[in-house]
Amino acid sequence: MNDNSQLLAGGRPPRAWLFDVDGTLVDTNDLHAAAWREAFLHFGHDIALDAIRWQVGKGGDNLIPSLLPNLGDDQQKALEAWRGDLFKRCFLPRAVPFEGVRALFERIVADGSRVVLASSSGEEEVAFYLSLIGAEDLVAASTSKDDADSSKPCPDIFEAALGKLGVQPTEALVVGDSVWDMKAAAKTGIAAIGFRCGGFPDEALLEAGARALFDGPADLLARYDSLFARHEEEV
Repeated sequence: MNDNSQLLAGGRPPRAWLFDVDGTLVDTNDLHAAAWREAFLHFGHDIALDAIRWQVGKGGDNLIPSLLPNLGDDQQKALEAWRGDLFKRCFLPRAVPFEGVRALFERIVADGSRVVLASSSGEEEVAFYLSLIGAEDLVAASTSKDDADSSKPCPDIFEAALGKLGVQPTEALVVGDSVWDMKAAAKTGIAAIGFRCGGFPDEALLEAGARALFDGPADLLARYDSLFARHEEEV
């Protein structure tokens, strides 16, 4: 982990923690990549799994054009809809939460901060993940793709999350696992930390703007007390 003593201006704890969900709180990145691979093949496009895996974290509106830039709008909508149905039927039931999510949320809430699930997945998927984590009582708000015109790395999702809570970018902290989370946070003016559990390289996360790296929710919880220690000592 790099120096995290100034995650926010003044070293103060955030008023709101904006958590990405897929790959950050639940182990789904490989499931998403496999679903996309199957969908592309179904529509006659043989795209390498590694290439797809790198794009996971984007919504279909940005992922598909990154891999098939000349695909027409109608074909893109059909492909995205087919993949969405496939994922919910065959892959979503295999999702599991990472260790320590609820305990981490409990610690954050105990400090007087609010937890937001800032996801660009569908509303049904977000609700399923929240139930899977078992933290409905700890989450102040959530976003889905219905709250944004464009998915990450566009800033829409994080802007929507801030709007729901009425907090400023400097009062929030993003936690994500992909370079697209880091880029979206930077465009919104929000500090961000990265989780390695999503499978993206350290160098890529740091280059995209992550101010600190953790293995996942349990690692962040274990190091939580040191995050804003400097501020607590000065108060």
